[in-house]
Amino acid sequence: MQPCSLLSLATAVPPHVVEQQEAKVRAREAFGGNKALFDRLSGVFDNAGIAQRHIVAPQDWYMSPHGWHDRNAVYLEAAESLFIEAASAAIEKAGLKPDEIDGVVTVSTTGIATPSLEARAGPRLGLRDDVRRVPVFGLGCAGGVNGLATTSRLAVAEPGTNWLFVTVETCSISIRLDSADPAAIVATALFGDGAAAAVVTSGEHSIARIKGAAEKLFPDTLRIMGWDVEDPGLAVVFDRAIPPFIEEHLAQTVDEMCAKLGVRLEDIDRLCSHPGGVKVIDAIETALHLNQGELNIEREVLRDYGNMSAPTVMFVLDRLLKQGLPDRVLMTAFGPGFTCASLLLEAA
Repeated sequence: MQPCSLLSLATAVPPHVVEQQEAKVRAREAFGGNKALFDRLSGVFDNAGIAQRHIVAPQDWYMSPHGWHDRNAVYLEAAESLFIEAASAAIEKAGLKPDEIDGVVTVSTTGIATPSLEARAGPRLGLRDDVRRVPVFGLGCAGGVNGLATTSRLAVAEPGTNWLFVTVETCSISIRLDSADPAAIVATALFGDGAAAAVVTSGEHSIARIKGAAEKLFPDTLRIMGWDVEDPGLAVVFDRAIPPFIEEHLAQTVDEMCAKLGVRLEDIDRLCSHPGGVKVIDAIETALHLNQGELNIEREVLRDYGNMSAPTVMFVLDRLLKQGLPDRVLMTAFGPGFTCASLLLEAA
């Protein structure tokens, strides 16, 4: 991929906030038919490294059963609002007007929107009626990195164009109180909601340069992470093997991706990793022999927002940019597939 420029980055979260200990109390009440299972797994609330999360609905909404229609209705309303908030801020920060955006890549995997989110939000946002639209579904937690990489490739393919990348996830609406799957309780302790947006161009003026991207899809790993589509709604797939899998495979995978990007791991000044959970962060540190504190920003974002899926790594990048981007940064995220996605950034 030819280098291109990151002009701006913005984030957005919904207005409702739940403190982690309050979430634990309410979740035990909500899992009324599975209290024994909940009590056995409730330590995940205490050990998740999360203080609070932003969610798209009032807490009482989560205490009653909802089917596909109700869940997706909440997704559509909240996702469109978050899309407009994040995208508007990113376009303004880039010094552009909405009608100067030539294309939009939208990444979202927690609901169904047909017409897609950018079609719904575009007129309210002020996008042109000939804007190119690329909605992407199914990337999960890897979507922040993969989506930004896709947006960059499209910007490079059409020199002089400005591309908007938006990722919106409403993970909390997939919380399933009817499930006896331990993964459902883990999701209740981890999931938050949020959005992020960025503007990318092939020009030189930027807050960072995007130098390239790489990805690896591991064979025979479809059941490690993802969604099962069931009658009441999406059911999360979280395999306990995720942290050990990362510990075993990440070092070699990063070496392979760095080689494709023309660098070595020792050339990277800092990772910018998706903080999917405390054990995932621990596994990354172990696999790559990182010093304690090197992923402190990832832990801070997890603490303040929980796991928002694809947007979360963009929140990490936002904090890195605000404190001063190191010379060379490798973004990484794991997602369904099982996939590892990476993106190489250099300070402007």
